Amino acid sequence: MEKSPFVRLALLQEKVDDKVKCLTCERHCVLREGQKGWCGTRINYRGKLYTLIYGMVSSLSANPIEKKPLYHFYPGSVALTAGSFGCNFDCPWCQNWEISKSAPDPILARFYSPEKFVQEAIRRGCQGTSISFNEPTLSLEWSLEVFRLAREKGLYNTFVTNGYMTPQALELLIEAGLDAMNIDVKGGAEAVRKFCKADVEKVWRNCKAAKETGVHVEVTTLVIPSVNSDEVTLHSIASRIYHELGPDTPWHVTGYYPAYHFNAPPTPVKLLEKARQIGLEEGLEFVYIGNVLGHPGENTYCPNCGHLLIERFGLSVTGCNLRDGKCPRCGREIPIVGG
Repeated sequence: MEKSPFVRLALLQEKVDDKVKCLTCERHCVLREGQKGWCGTRINYRGKLYTLIYGMVSSLSANPIEKKPLYHFYPGSVALTAGSFGCNFDCPWCQNWEISKSAPDPILARFYSPEKFVQEAIRRGCQGTSISFNEPTLSLEWSLEVFRLAREKGLYNTFVTNGYMTPQALELLIEAGLDAMNIDVKGGAEAVRKFCKADVEKVWRNCKAAKETGVHVEVTTLVIPSVNSDEVTLHSIASRIYHELGPDTPWHVTGYYPAYHFNAPPTPVKLLEKARQIGLEEGLEFVYIGNVLGHPGENTYCPNCGHLLIERFGLSVTGCNLRDGKCPRCGREIPIVGG
């Protein structure tokens, strides 16, 4: 097994009697010999924990940073984005279920060393890297090496994540060069426990820790009818962003479409507009509507005077009216990294 290019010793593990405990994510799987963790990407082999997806790239594309979505981080730039296999959540509506719900498959993947991946990003004219598509925390060992090399070459590094990594994993990522995260807050405590089999408080903890350490943080909520679309839940999420992450933290309320094992109807646009209004009522300065092509809620407006600052159409920035990072009408400074 050790001869496979995809297999590496896992960084975060500890012995528990005759088993091995994984410390990469908050599931803390305790595995006996030959057993794989919840995510399917880690295995106890001869008393040690190994990752099975080091450099295993199932999906690769150069994406606008707006696709993450990261609207306040180097707008208009492009990040070379890689995904692998597996997930540590159980969401029945998963939009990337083909890879996140699949076991690691060397036949369907390509091996990218960190050096090759960073070289590819530069070759394609990208300004940064992004680990995304499936849950990037599972690619921890590879991500750390990619981030270090990318930072040396002047590239930024981003994660699109459910935020369920351990504090140790998050600390390693930040030390290696993680610059920005879009973190998916999927709903209230009960809904996340029921549908994702997870504790949303761990996600909020990591949102706060990342923000306090200087990582740029944006939050996304896929608004799903019957799961997290009630006003109480939306007010609660918006309020926590305001009080725990700050009013200038962007919140993306994104339209859901039926996928995988979930058949609720698509999110009505009016519901997304209501969610955006709730965010603004709670004091958030930047609330965006996602997955509704051409909606005015894609744009950035000055929270002080309402002036249109960044105009978007889907994943494209079609206009930028910022002047030295400020609103040209009222002079309000707009917190956009690289803007």
